[in-house]
Parts: sequence; structure tokens; C-alpha cells
Amino acid sequence: MIDTPPVKEKAKVYLDVNEIANLLDAAEQGKSLTKQQERFHVYTRSRDVALLSLLAGTGIRVSEAVGINLEDVDVDRGSFRVIRKGGHEAILYFNEEIELALREYIDMRMVKIPLAGHERALFLSIQNRRITTRAVQNLVKKYSELANTLKKITPHKLRSSFGTNMYRQTGDIYLVADLLGHSDVNTTRKSYADTKQEAGRRAVRNYKLRGDD
Repeated sequence: MIDTPPVKEKAKVYLDVNEIANLLDAAEQGKSLTKQQERFHVYTRSRDVALLSLLAGTGIRVSEAVGINLEDVDVDRGSFRVIRKGGHEAILYFNEEIELALREYIDMRMVKIPLAGHERALFLSIQNRRITTRAVQNLVKKYSELANTLKKITPHKLRSSFGTNMYRQTGDIYLVADLLGHSDVNTTRKSYADTKQEAGRRAVRNYKLRGDD
């Protein structure tokens, strides 16, 4: 008989293209928070730039990123394979910026000697093991702090940023749903593409305070 209080919907947090550029710049500078990491400065800088670029530029889940193997990446064709949520495979594509970052990293990765059982992993930790989701979460947090962003950034926020920015650029909700691996387009519309907000943004940008006269 007691009315439940209304649930306040939080504003969606995402990075625009300039904020993503700042995040990648922080990674490219190779700043480290510990002296131990300084020893692996060159490798970790290259790995982190490639990993962040892939997350921000394709919208894959962090679990999908850490699961990528060397043979899954075809740099020449600009494509890679991931195991989606639910266990099915998908072929995704990346742009030239990600290609360059991956080429640089893979050159360094190939001279690493992984521990037994980790030989196929694309992204390795400094202990030469397949990098973990927790490690990726920590490095995203580290570089977001170095980029001086006031937003709380996580790998999932990079995914939502990709979905939001891709929708704003294309206006194609079905394309975004396919790129994110959503079986239901309503999931995409609700979580990554605020169509009402986007319509309002476009309307206000096109609204003229003064006439053409």
C-alpha cells in the first residue's frame, strides 16, 4: 500500500572524441605511477596505447579484449576476432590509428617470452601472463587520472563512449547494435544511444535566434 519512491535516472557518462584523445595522449607519454613500472616503460607504453585504442575505437568489452589471441588479429586487413558474450565469434574492424598502435605493440610482443599456458595471448602483463580484466580496469583508471578528467572512467565507459559517439556520427542505431554485439536493438537504444537527447541536441544546434535576414 506504500508508494515506492521514484527512481532518479542518472545522466549517462561518456567521453567525447577530445577526451578520448587526451586519454590516449596520457598513455603515449608513458607516465608510470611506480618505479617498477618505469623499468618496463617502453613495453607497457606500447601495450597500453594499443589496448586503450582498441577498447575506445571498437567498443569491445574488457573480457573480450583480454581474451584476444595473437592469431585473432589480422593487421593487414584491419580486422580481429573476438568471442562475444554468449560464446559466439564475431569479426570486427579497426581504423588506421588502431592499426598503427597494434603494429608497434605486436612487434614488441613477439620478442616477449610468455609463461607456459599464456603463449597465445595478445596482451601480456609485465609478468608475461595474459593480462587480466582487473589489470585493464586499473590502467584505465590510472590514465584517466593522468588525463585530469573529472569523469570516473572505466573500460565499460569507453564502450558506452564508442556506442554514443558512433550513433551521433552515423544516426544508425542498428549499425551500433551490431558493432556492440547486441541481439536486441532496444538494449542499444536504452544504454548507448539517447535518441531523445540527440534529437534535442540537433534541434537546438539548428535553432536560430535571428532570422536569415
